[in-house]
Amino acid sequence: MAMMRLRREDPRVVGSYKLHRRLGAGGMGVVYLGSDRRGQRVALKVIRPDLAEDQEFRARFAREVSAARRIRGGCTARLVAADLEADRPWFATQYVPGPSLHDKVNEGGPLPPAQVAAIGAALAEGLVAVHEAGVVHRDLKPSNILLSPKGPRIIDFGIAWSTGASTLTHVGTAVGSPGFLAPEQVRGAGVTPATDVFSLGATLAYAATGDSPFGHGSSEVMLYRVVHEEAQLQTVPPALAPIVYACLAKAAPERPTTAQLSLRLKEIAAREARGLPEGMTPIPRPALRRAADPVASRGERGTRPTPRPAPRPTPRPASRGAGPAGDGGRAGDRRTPPPRTVPGPGRRPASERRTAGDPPARRPRRAQRHPTRPHGRGGGPDRRLMRQRLVVFVTVTLLVALGIAVVQGCQGRAGHAQRSAPASGTAPAVPDGAVPTPG
Repeated sequence: MAMMRLRREDPRVVGSYKLHRRLGAGGMGVVYLGSDRRGQRVALKVIRPDLAEDQEFRARFAREVSAARRIRGGCTARLVAADLEADRPWFATQYVPGPSLHDKVNEGGPLPPAQVAAIGAALAEGLVAVHEAGVVHRDLKPSNILLSPKGPRIIDFGIAWSTGASTLTHVGTAVGSPGFLAPEQVRGAGVTPATDVFSLGATLAYAATGDSPFGHGSSEVMLYRVVHEEAQLQTVPPALAPIVYACLAKAAPERPTTAQLSLRLKEIAAREARGLPEGMTPIPRPALRRAADPVASRGERGTRPTPRPAPRPTPRPASRGAGPAGDGGRAGDRRTPPPRTVPGPGRRPASERRTAGDPPARRPRRAQRHPTRPHGRGGGPDRRLMRQRLVVFVTVTLLVALGIAVVQGCQGRAGHAQRSAPASGTAPAVPDGAVPTPG
């Protein structure tokens, strides 16, 4: 920031701060570089004498300073001190070293799209904190943005206001700069956070092109163009043109919010820094994508999409007595069995299936058979196993019985042969029923 020597009419001490240099002057007063007793440097603004005599201005100025005290955020210059009862009210903010965005572009030319997007994302994030404190900047422009080594900083937030202004054409009687004001400010309507979004869009266009999006001319001409003509964005880089065009919408409800701007500009900055083509990182709408295609949203989070089986029609269980007379309702139960609660063979429930990225899980216990399932139909793995065991048991039993019978038959034939064979040196065999006679 350019510094100038103090003039003869400038004060040397304000409050507990010693003034060293002039930093600039605006419609509301003069900004000085000062320091306290510990050497901490501040940017101190002293209100003009004619405005200090206006009691309505003092009351409004006090409300704005009170709101500015509530602002917390890394993209703003924090308010450190103020004296609203002094002859010339003043306030002091943290001193931010570095040139303004206006001086940076004026001296070095337009910034590259990646840098413009990064600056815009930081500014949008800072405006979120400003708006959450109930403050609207109302004068966001390149000269109110300082490029410090730690990132851009917004100055003069929420207190750049002058009383008695029905138009914005005279210096010192209105807030804002022609070419960076929202249409509702020109019309005298109430300001909202969307007002700062319009000014941020014009500021980004200036950073990317080195010129105001509404050209040059007198204040009246510039204000007319803001309200009635479209911004000239032909020279804005294609990566930034859509988001800048959205910010410069004439109707406040059609502009994006500061949170949406911050997210979108971060994506543009990352894409431009990597040299990716347009369309590689579209505006994220996770809620809409999730509602439209839940499977696709799960796939984007790194899991393999699992196809869902078609729902089976659930048969209505038949009441007892629905079958033929005399069967007690059993026939009806057999025709319409209750729905299965156990998955079929070879399939597992969808809740138990593992995807490629899931850690190994313990096998769940086999589900019990439905207590009311008829045993005469179908059959799961348990029933097939019982049948196999029964077949094996019967087969083994038959083989064992057959072996025993074969062994017993062989033993019987051998004994009969031994009894019927004649022994040597013995009497001849006597037929059955004959009585042997003595020799």
